[in-house]
This record gives sequence, structure tokens and C-alpha cells, in this order.
Amino acid sequence: MVGITAYGGYVPRRRLPRSVILENVSWFNGGLKAYSKGERSMCNWDEDALTMAVEASRDCLDKARPDDIKAIYLASTTLPFTDRQNSGILGTALNLGQNMMTMDITSSQRAATSGLINALSVAKGTGGSALFATGEHRRSQTANTNELMFGDGGAALLLGNDDVVAEFVGAGQVAVDFVDHYRGQNADFDYNWEERWIRDEGYMKIVPGGVQAALDETGLSADDIDHFVMPGTIRNIAGMVAKACGIKPEAARDNLHNVMGESGTSHALVMLVDCLQDAKPGETIMVIGWGQGCDALVFRTTDKLSTMSNRKGIKGHLAHRKEEGNYNKFLAFNNLVEQDGGLRSETDKQTALTTLYRNKEMVIGFVGGKCEQCGTVQYPKARICVNPNCGAINTQEDHRMSETSAMIQSWTADNLTYAPDPPHHFGMVTFGEGGRMMADFTDVDEGGVAVGDEFRMVFRIKAADEKRNFNKYFWKAAPKI
Repeated sequence: MVGITAYGGYVPRRRLPRSVILENVSWFNGGLKAYSKGERSMCNWDEDALTMAVEASRDCLDKARPDDIKAIYLASTTLPFTDRQNSGILGTALNLGQNMMTMDITSSQRAATSGLINALSVAKGTGGSALFATGEHRRSQTANTNELMFGDGGAALLLGNDDVVAEFVGAGQVAVDFVDHYRGQNADFDYNWEERWIRDEGYMKIVPGGVQAALDETGLSADDIDHFVMPGTIRNIAGMVAKACGIKPEAARDNLHNVMGESGTSHALVMLVDCLQDAKPGETIMVIGWGQGCDALVFRTTDKLSTMSNRKGIKGHLAHRKEEGNYNKFLAFNNLVEQDGGLRSETDKQTALTTLYRNKEMVIGFVGGKCEQCGTVQYPKARICVNPNCGAINTQEDHRMSETSAMIQSWTADNLTYAPDPPHHFGMVTFGEGGRMMADFTDVDEGGVAVGDEFRMVFRIKAADEKRNFNKYFWKAAPKI
């Protein structure tokens, strides 16, 4: 049977209370006070849809790299590259090899659920595994309801035919060009239509058709649904739809609005991962994807679900939070204000694409070397072993540095070097299996770093070449969760 064999999730550490946003914008739009409760997740300046998908995938794979992964799918409407395959970068960062299909799926809020239905079909047909990941980082205008409702996050699912934790039972789909919002080709922000019309003419009339199609496909009744996973920023919309479809009210899952906001394309799978962390074997889950129609996917959990207990998932990342009280920092991180970065920020950041290609495993995959003769690990990989007692030539095999713990050997916090979030923290880190390097730090608090601290390596934006619209990615050290 085909289904989900592993899951993972990611939510950025920073959380911006909605009350902080309102302190700054309610003078202009007093009606926003109705959305004052809770907080939204907020990307650090060096995070985007791709980096969140990488972190969710690492959580999903949990240091394991199945050798039968034949496809990588990445769903998002905010991918960093319009014409460069983002899923290919994801695969390189995860060191999953080259003999596979990679595909980006976009242009709709239900890109993740529609893509997942197709990915499950492919996995069933090929007999191998497939990685399905998603990440979303939407920007919004200030004093707009989206600013309060949106949140950043990602999720990942490993799909296969053996040892599934949630069997795919079937799905129903409805396609209709109902435009509740849109973002044009060169637009920076979504344009939304009236909420009551979206609720009454959209959700309440379209979603029940998708639910019924899924029930007909699977032979289930509405009463068989134990968990009803449906995103939506309209208050209690999931409960209203569940009632209209005959699904028991207690099945409607919390949409996580109060703790992270709505993560767009990712949110159906973010909620699914959160649901799987609560579910028990033998339960039936229906997942709704909304956007120019409706997807309704049905899964049934198995006894293998207990093997996923070591994942951080969504719950673990939600617990790992830092409250951000600086609204101006939120604006700056999302490029909503024009800042003077000073002379040091004006250095040309062009990437030599030939060099990046030749060193992609080292830079994107963070692959070092391990000497076959003496076992010494080093980064970067080189022809000659750095061990002075060895010095062997051409004996180094590939060694993934990203999955080993890193300890702070020395550090500094520099206010002279340009950093979007000063001061710039960096220093020497040593790896648990050997090797060391100078690394940038991220997600650290000023004064919160000490020699001997155990860190982990994370895939982040190293710098943004705004002149050429090119993000440079590399690995940084971050506090261990």
C-alpha cells in the first residue's frame, strides 16, 4: 500500500505577537483590532521557502537517506527562483544524488495537496520512495489583514509503499476558477476579495463537493473521519464546512492560527504533520487543500506511526520559540522598508556560476572529506589528508558535515561587519566526527553564545545579490533545538 512513511515539519523560531503589529498600524486601520490575539511565525532574514523546505525535509528524513528515492517535489508560491529548479537545490542540499526526477509545483494555494496526490500515484507506480516538501514565505502590505494572518513554515513527507505510517486511501478533487485572492506576475503582494463572499460562495459551496468525491472514492461515510484537516483564515471555517458535510464537529483540527498563522501552500501539510503527531493507529484523516477548487485526501494511520516519535515535527518547532517585539525588524527582514546598510553593505555579491557548479556538493550539500586510511575528517575536502601523521593523497571519501553536531570553539560578535541583524556572530566550530571551520551563526541572541555550546548546522541564505536577483546559500551554525 502506498502512503506516508515519514514526516517532518519546520516553523521559524521567531514569533511576532499580533499585538505588536497593531501597536504600529492600528492608528491607520482600527478594524484590525479584531485580529489581536495570538502570534505569527516570522522568518529570520536568512530564511525563505527553500531553506524551510530543507529543514522540514531533514526533520522528515531524520539522518536517514533511503537509497530508493526516485523523485523530489517542492510545492510553494514563493520559491526564490522563477526560472531555476528549486527542487534541484533541495535535493543537492540533502545529498540525495542525481538519478531522480525533481519538480517544482506552484501557482495555487492547493499546489501542495494537488502535487501530493500526483506524487503518491507516481510512488505507487514506480515502487520507490519520493520526497514531497513544501515551504511558504509570503509578504504582505502593512496595515493589511494578511500581515496579521500570514505565517511562515514548511512540511515534508516521505512517500513509499513499505512501512507506511499513514496509508493513502483515496482522494476527491474539484477544479473551479473561484478567485478568492490572487497575485499577478510582477506583483509583490496578494490581492484579496471580500471575506463573506469567499465563505458563502467559495468554501461552503465548493469544499463539500470535494469531500463527497473523496468519500465516494474511498467508500467511507462522513462519520468515519476522525481528523478533519482544513486550513482557512476565516473564523471557524473548518467547523462550518465539517458540519455541512456531516463530519463530527470534534474532528475539525485547530488551524494553528494563534501560534503561527497561515503558511499558505504549506499549511495543509503543516496541519497534517501536526495531526500525525497527535493521531493514534487506525484513525482516518481527511486533508483539505483550497485554491481554485478543492482537494480532499484521505489517510488511515497504521501501527508504524509510533516509530515517528523522535521527529520534532510541527509541535517541536512551535515549542522552540523566541518572541520578537521589534516590528521594524519584521519590516526590514521582509524588505518592506528601504534601509541604508552602510558602505560595507555595498560590496558586489555576484556568484561565479561556474565555480558554484564545480563545488555544488561542497557549498550546497556541505560535503567534506574523510580519509580512508586514517579516518581524519576535514572541510573542505582536498586531495591531501590534513593529518600531519598521514598526508595520504587521493584517499578521501565524501563525508556529510550537515548531520554532525558542532561545538563552538571560539566566537565573536562584530558590529563593524555588515549584517541585516547586527551584531554579526561568527566563529570557529568543531564537528563531533572531526573537522572544523569558520562559520556564521544564526538564530542566536546577543550575549547568548559561549565557548563549548553545542550547535547544529542549518541551510540558510548567505547573502542576497539584489542586483542580479540571486540568493547565495550556504550552511550556518545555529543553537541546537
